[in-house]
Amino acid sequence: MLTEYPAVGFHFLVTFDIFPQLPYDMRFQSVSGLSVDVETEDFKEGGENRFVHKLPVRTKYSDITLQRGIFIGSGLVLWCRQAIEDYNFQPANILITLLNDMHLPVSAWYVVGAYPISWSVSDFKAEENSIAVETLKLNYKYFKTYRI
Repeated sequence: MLTEYPAVGFHFLVTFDIFPQLPYDMRFQSVSGLSVDVETEDFKEGGENRFVHKLPVRTKYSDITLQRGIFIGSGLVLWCRQAIEDYNFQPANILITLLNDMHLPVSAWYVVGAYPISWSVSDFKAEENSIAVETLKLNYKYFKTYRI
């Protein structure tokens, strides 16, 4: 499907394959860290002094950071607490879907084997009128990108 304009980055869903998952467990105000780098290894060829070969070794995926307002009774928070407090890690797959103006998928990232490595809550400030935000950082094995 070709469009005249690039996709917007503010209309998306994040779906976990954990239970229970409530509708607000898919809503986040930001997703960051969807990136991959190729690690390389230097190889110096004998007799060639002008350059060094850089050979690909493996891929390295960044941690994903999710932010949203705090919800009471969230299945996602229960999943995080079991991992962080009880050291009961249950990796989950995640589907991050970018949507168009008609709520149809434009692109998707399927994240494999994610588990929480950090959970934090924003500062509470009496002089500001803002919502309390929780931040969840996830490590994972890899992701696949799908263009629709």
